[in-house]
Amino acid sequence: MDIAINGRGFLQVELPDGTQGYTRDGALQRDQNGQLTTVSGYVIQPPMNVPDNALSISIGKDGIVSVTQPGAAGVNVQIGQLQIATFINPTGLQSIGENLYLETDASGPANLLQPGVDGAGSIMQNYVETSNVNVAEELVNMITTQRAYEMNSKAVKTSDEMLARLSQL
Repeated sequence: MDIAINGRGFLQVELPDGTQGYTRDGALQRDQNGQLTTVSGYVIQPPMNVPDNALSISIGKDGIVSVTQPGAAGVNVQIGQLQIATFINPTGLQSIGENLYLETDASGPANLLQPGVDGAGSIMQNYVETSNVNVAEELVNMITTQRAYEMNSKAVKTSDEMLARLSQL
């Protein structure tokens, strides 16, 4: 089950040591205990238990998580609501790998909001956040930079040769 956050914010997860981490990795799954987790196994906060007999899971733009159960005649049963953590300075978060971040003094404290409220991003189910890097554009930039470096290197070499000839006079 994939979700993407359309806008600002992070999902809050519980790390193995009990501290809170933050991620934009929306590849979610149900673990063996029925909890909603990231594919790396970190439990989404607030915790939600998906019943064993759930036929489907749906997540609305507002973060409400519902399941369809057998015999419910298409009626969705709400099991919880995702929260979005926003930060005054998200670039101040400390990356710890696996798409996980920790709160720091530079980031400021997490502000937990309902998706789509007060500037928090909304949830989009069946979407995955893609890279914000355009590979073709970055390759062109790299080639341009390399050419500029080569030209500057030749200019310095020519200048050195001219100074060497001048000192021989």
